[in-house]
Amino acid sequence: MRLTPAAVAEQFDWLHGRDSTVVALVNDVRGELGAAFDTEVDPIAPEEYHATIDLVGEDGDRAVNVAALVALLRELDVEGDYPGFVVDELLGRELAAMIAGDQPLRLLAEATFHYADVHHHTDEPAGRDDLDAALAAGVQTRLPGWDWTESASPFDVEPDSRHRDER
Repeated sequence: MRLTPAAVAEQFDWLHGRDSTVVALVNDVRGELGAAFDTEVDPIAPEEYHATIDLVGEDGDRAVNVAALVALLRELDVEGDYPGFVVDELLGRELAAMIAGDQPLRLLAEATFHYADVHHHTDEPAGRDDLDAALAAGVQTRLPGWDWTESASPFDVEPDSRHRDER
């Protein structure tokens, strides 16, 4: 595999083309997790998916790594699937985390990936359902819609001026 700026852009174009599949999966996952946690979770629209993919792509260091994982998962297939289970899970989990961003969203996306992956299957190569699940987990985690993400954390620490350097 050779990653050039053009190759990265091509992978992101492909991601944009997955909008109908991924948006539907995001909304299914949000609905099921909302029910499991007894909360309402806002669905997402295709425009939000596209904006998230664009945002991830605008960070070139992140974009090249996302593109590499996407390219691998698009083609990954292992005869009998189970021997490849670990690698497609590893790649999918990492892709979800990269899309979601920093902690704690990164960890939440990894956990959500496994949930989405269990509930989504395709007739395409084995890595494709993991790819869709990773996109859904990463995008849904990054986007607002969960009540707990809508307000400041009660654990924010107020700065104490006594501990600042006086220069």
